[in-house]
Amino acid sequence: MEETNCSNNENNNAQPPYNSSAYSNFASVYDTFMDNVPYGEWGEYLHALLEEYGIHDGLVVDLGCGTGTMTEYLAEKGYDMIGVDNSSDMLAIAMEKKIESGKDILYLMQDMRELDLYGSARAIVSICDSVNYITEPEELCEVFRHVGEFLDDDGFFIFDFNTDYKYREVIGEQTIAENREDCSFIWDNYYYEEERINEYELSLFIRDEDLSGEDGDVFRRYQETHYQRGYILSEMEELIRSAGMVPVKAYDAFTRDEPSETSERIYMIVKKGEV
Repeated sequence: MEETNCSNNENNNAQPPYNSSAYSNFASVYDTFMDNVPYGEWGEYLHALLEEYGIHDGLVVDLGCGTGTMTEYLAEKGYDMIGVDNSSDMLAIAMEKKIESGKDILYLMQDMRELDLYGSARAIVSICDSVNYITEPEELCEVFRHVGEFLDDDGFFIFDFNTDYKYREVIGEQTIAENREDCSFIWDNYYYEEERINEYELSLFIRDEDLSGEDGDVFRRYQETHYQRGYILSEMEELIRSAGMVPVKAYDAFTRDEPSETSERIYMIVKKGEV
């Protein structure tokens, strides 16, 4: 693989931009459609990794925190949490959860490519394929560089990513649809193999409470477009090294197994400087 330089942000091959408007309308129904995701099991796995690498307490940053489900989980485990996301709509829901739980969580609206914290953290985590939304390798390298800047010297960065295999062989060119009482969605996937970009065309149908009544329900239609890039492990490792950090370990998601060619999601543990 050709070496990637974090400072080289020139885009010779036009790629879809990091979409800051993603999850604008989806935010209001995100948790409804994600209720089948085993967040408890995912949280246990992530917490076990943090413990394994000596992160038992202290400040932890949830990068790409969305509606704050995992942020709340880690706060419950005793960590001092900061949640970072670039969607005001997602953060608004996270704030509602914070008020309900009473947890002392700080939420920041920031683009992860421009991460700017008030100090360093014991650990930074980023799950649910948030990094796949960074479709330019050079820009992802910048994300890693910023992460390194705000990690304690003995801190760790733990993140997951969807692999190129998953987009190419599993969900690419597939349509996913789901219908609920108050909302439904149609999710069309288009995979561009040469660029390794998966485009999501998301059509949402959300019940309008103000217009619905005894005469029937009224649903409003919204459309969003999302882009994610499929990464491969060797590419991730090179980007991490180019950002001045060290890849420590990679796992096939939710296991302690080595990743394989058919791994759909990979977890990585990264440390700043020498291991």
